[in-house]
Amino acid sequence: MITGAQAMVKCLESEGVEVVFGYPGAAICPFYDSLTASAIHHILVRQEQNGGHSANGYARIANKPGVCIATSGPGATNLITALATAYMDSIPMVAITGQVATDVLGRDVFQEADITGAAEPFTKHSYLVKDVNELPRVFKEAFYIAATGRPGPVLIDVPVDIQRRELSKEFKYPDQVQIIGYKPSIKGHNLQIKKVADALSNAKKPLICVGGGAFAAEGHEMVRRLAEEYNIPAISTMMGIGVFPSSHPLYMGMLGMHGVKHANQIVREADLLMIIGARVGDRAVSSPDVISPNTTIVHIDIDPAEIGKNIGTTIPLVGDCRTVIHQLIEHCNSHNRPGDFSEWTQYVRGLRDTYTPDTSPREYGINPKYFLRRLSEKMPDDAVYVADVGQNQIWSANHIRIRKGRFLTSGGMGTMGYSVPAAIGAKLADPKREVIAGCGDGSFQMQMMELATICQDQVGVKIIIFRNRKLGMVKEIQKKSYGSRYIATSLEGDPNFTVLASAYGIPSESIKASEEIDGAIERLLSANGPFVLECVVDPEESSI
Repeated sequence: MITGAQAMVKCLESEGVEVVFGYPGAAICPFYDSLTASAIHHILVRQEQNGGHSANGYARIANKPGVCIATSGPGATNLITALATAYMDSIPMVAITGQVATDVLGRDVFQEADITGAAEPFTKHSYLVKDVNELPRVFKEAFYIAATGRPGPVLIDVPVDIQRRELSKEFKYPDQVQIIGYKPSIKGHNLQIKKVADALSNAKKPLICVGGGAFAAEGHEMVRRLAEEYNIPAISTMMGIGVFPSSHPLYMGMLGMHGVKHANQIVREADLLMIIGARVGDRAVSSPDVISPNTTIVHIDIDPAEIGKNIGTTIPLVGDCRTVIHQLIEHCNSHNRPGDFSEWTQYVRGLRDTYTPDTSPREYGINPKYFLRRLSEKMPDDAVYVADVGQNQIWSANHIRIRKGRFLTSGGMGTMGYSVPAAIGAKLADPKREVIAGCGDGSFQMQMMELATICQDQVGVKIIIFRNRKLGMVKEIQKKSYGSRYIATSLEGDPNFTVLASAYGIPSESIKASEEIDGAIERLLSANGPFVLECVVDPEESSI
């Protein structure tokens, strides 16, 4: 018979797992010992939270759950921020943690932490395995729960003695999952489909607002088809960036407090707002009264708990957006095809075309908005850009131009230190694609230890650091809302990032003038392997 640790590895192999991200410790050592006999590629991150972020980036590009591993106690608790980040953005992940032996659970022994209890608000489900024979079922359910319905992280906590114990029966990985009470709705209710079709038929100024749920359901192409079929303009939340190519004739940009003016204006003017796979939190719609009370609001989401939570909904439609939109198009084409929206579409295009981005040179440093637009023009069509959090996130969301690639970021939780480990995961999910991480000098110092991971595993991630020696977003808030009383935002102790990169053997350079931008971008993109580019930015540069 095989041990629990060997069974855990066989479960991962049965799920087709090829890459895992982790950091070992005593309580997870039996599993790691069994992993040596597997073809699964283990990536040693330099901190457990970064293992979770790497699994997050991997999941978003591979379209399947990412896997991260940690030991008990502080190893497991270090994962909580990564679990919360994935939970808020509906990213499928399976986190495996070691735990102290079952006979000492609850006695506060060395490196014991109730991780299933601590992580409960930030996981779809969690397991504390006390019977070694239950491991195949638990793993099968964990991967199923993580990837179905509204995706999210699932935690499996396995005591060290369970890992060492032998199964009392032959290992068999289940073919199917039967979980009482867990039956995600995939297909939309026919009556609700008809109501949405009728609303669309009666509308004069419809608008699609798409979020990250379109990617989670692999329904982004179907959302585009809906817009193109009926000539409906569209906007996105930050998580929905990339559903429509930035230059798409029907795409009007990102809405919200950090979005573009014309996107927010047409939300107020639309008579039908179709929200697809978006929570429309406070950064997208600051308050419900932003939308006209006369607007019909259709909310399509796989999670019924999200419908109507942040904004009043006229017609709720629960289901997988890819399936639901297919149903809607079929119904409209066979019963009541919508009218001509060309006048409305022409009007909103006119608003969009009046938008002129600020690309002017700066007296000090580079203009990050201009830099990102130049980067967009030169990077491959299918490139993945991973934005961190802070001013750099807002610059990136509004100025990176997506064609056939992806824009990844931490939207719901706004987790600093996300970009580099997530970019590592994304690159390992699709090594042929160019993957670029953009961050500020504050957020980079939360993750710069992962330069070692990049070197050890030869991960060809490109890193851009916008350096203003400030916590820029907080400084901007203190300037606008606290009378310019600055505190705890100076980063004057920053290291020389090019010297730091050279310590890891990574080529790098620093630029601080507009005329240096094009050459630096060429060298960044042509580098055969990782590259660090520092861009000096004026501390007074604004987010918008």
